[in-house]
Amino acid sequence: ECYVQNTAREYARIYAAEAEPLEGFGEVPEIIPIFLVHRPANNIPYATVEEELVGEFVKYSVRDGKEVNFLRKDSEAGQKCCAFQHWVYEKTSGSLLITDLQGVGMKLTDVGIATVAKGYKGFKGNCSVSFIEQFRALHQCNQYCEMLGLKSLRSTLQKQRKATSIKSKTLPNSSTVKKTVPKKAREPRDFIPSEH
Repeated sequence: ECYVQNTAREYARIYAAEAEPLEGFGEVPEIIPIFLVHRPANNIPYATVEEELVGEFVKYSVRDGKEVNFLRKDSEAGQKCCAFQHWVYEKTSGSLLITDLQGVGMKLTDVGIATVAKGYKGFKGNCSVSFIEQFRALHQCNQYCEMLGLKSLRSTLQKQRKATSIKSKTLPNSSTVKKTVPKKAREPRDFIPSEH
């Protein structure tokens, strides 16, 4: 849990360094740190500790990618979280996605990470690769994606689908091509020649 959140936090730090200087971007989402505490005298010797977030707790993105959340789409924090996901996806060439973004305002906690391959950069993630596929299919770019100069995932996805469909279609060779006679030249099936 600590490794996931603190890895995501490092991506958020780099994202902030790129986004904050952009004119009109404003405040950037921050993933708060989480710490592992050893308590040897306790029944449960390890615990995690993090800053208490006070206010309305909102899920801006969910692990399964299917939940519709209007606060995600319509709020500044939600749009910036979506742009952050897109930024991470692009920076890692589609190999890693930070998901389950939630928190109070721009302070986020309890995030998840999905990776295309187990062990990507030594990190196995804690979410299924299907979250990356769902993100790629469902993400809608917003003004913050545009400010960051991110490429639309729609056009990328369409190009991938076209390439896949072209590869899956095999062109027949000349020996397997059936020759067809144009409809006008064919005789009706029930035609019976007469003697006249």
